[in-house]
Formats: sequence, structure tokens, C-alpha cells
Amino acid sequence: MKVATWNVNGIRAREAQVLQWLAEEDPDVVCLQELKAAREQVPASLTALPDYWGCWHGERAYSGVALLLHRRLAADAPSFGHPGFDFETRVVTARVGEVTYASVYAPNGGKDFAAKIRFFEEMGRHLADLRAAGRDVVLCGDMNITRGDIDVHPKERKPDAIGQRPEERALFERVLSGGGLTDAGRALAPDDDRMFTWWPPWRGMRQKNIGWRLDYVLASGAAAARVKGCAVRAGVGTSDHAPVVAEL
Repeated sequence: MKVATWNVNGIRAREAQVLQWLAEEDPDVVCLQELKAAREQVPASLTALPDYWGCWHGERAYSGVALLLHRRLAADAPSFGHPGFDFETRVVTARVGEVTYASVYAPNGGKDFAAKIRFFEEMGRHLADLRAAGRDVVLCGDMNITRGDIDVHPKERKPDAIGQRPEERALFERVLSGGGLTDAGRALAPDDDRMFTWWPPWRGMRQKNIGWRLDYVLASGAAAARVKGCAVRAGVGTSDHAPVVAEL
């Protein structure tokens, strides 16, 4: 099966690209972030996809996430939910069998760094609770934190920059550890220092691959053990982020 995540940076602007990508990639689980649209603003071509159960959780012109589950994965409509740490329409989850899937768009922290820290602390507690209950998790999305310097091009490394700060990285590692989560991309390519998912939208940075790795597929337990591939689709779309696709 395929699990895919993509920060589309505006679902209405990327409607045709998302439809083409879904047709070509054919993922079983789709996590989208930064919709910048309320549910009623999402194009009908996407809300009425015949092969997917979906939840579109957004606000007008800001934030927003979606979670789509292919009907071959879930024969019956799943129950979508929003954990307590969700704010500004940043999280949607669904349980299929023993696995909880989640699409997450973490705060950037530029305007309210404390809110970003609270978000990760609360998410960490939630994931630890799921782990204690014996539930496997596949959590995908734009975390707005790079795990280490390897996840930032040398020309972009700034230790005081939000997304690279030591305290953010340390907190992110605690969240991963407490939830028993494996970073699929880094687990399969531990030394790849050019694996980026976001590029500053100027001066041909994407074409030069001068970017940051902000988007992740994270899995725990049996789900993590089944991951056999994880790739960045750097050539897809015109968002400033690229999709990340894991194969289980």
C-alpha cells in the first residue's frame, strides 16, 4: 500500500495537479495540508472522489488539512476525528483496523512560537497514549521542523532560524521517541543530505535543490516494520512543498 502526504499550499490553486497526482500515484492513504479553504470551498471534483472516503477540515484562506482513505483500504466509511491538540484546523485522524492515520499541519511558529511548542507537547502526549493502548500510528504531514542539519541545505542552515532551533528539534525527537514513531524517509536513507521537501520560492531554489526537509511519513509498531520505500516526488506540482510517498 502507499501512504502519501503533500502540503499543497492552497487546494483551489492546486486542484488539477492534485487530481492528476492521485490518478498517477494511486495512493491508499492521502494526507494533505495547508488547504487554505473551508469545506464548502474545496472543489467538488475533490470532495466527491468516487474511490476515497474523505474529510476536509479547513478554514477560509488559512491552514487546513485533509485525510483521504481509499475504499480498498476501508470498505466502510471511517469515523474521522480531531484530537484535543487540534487548533486552527491542523489535525484530522481516522482509525482503520488497528491503525490510526493522521494528517497534521504543525504551526510554523513565526508569529507564536509558544503555540508551536504547546502543539508538539500535546501531540506527544496524545501519541504516547495511543502507544500505551497498543495502537499503531501512521502520522503524515508538514511538521515545520527539520530533525537535524542533514535536513537543511548548507546554504540554508541558521541555528537560530525557526524550524532549526535546538529546542524544537529536541522536542520533536521526544515526540517521536514517546510515540514509538519511525521517520520512514530517514530510516531508509540515513545519509542522504539532499532529501528535501520544501524550497524557498525564489531564485530557482527548487531547481538547485536548496531546501529543507519539513514533510514526513512517521509510523509506529507493525506499520513501521512494513515500510519498504519512501520517496520525495520533487517534480510534482507547483506548491513550495513536494509530496512524500511511502510504500508499505
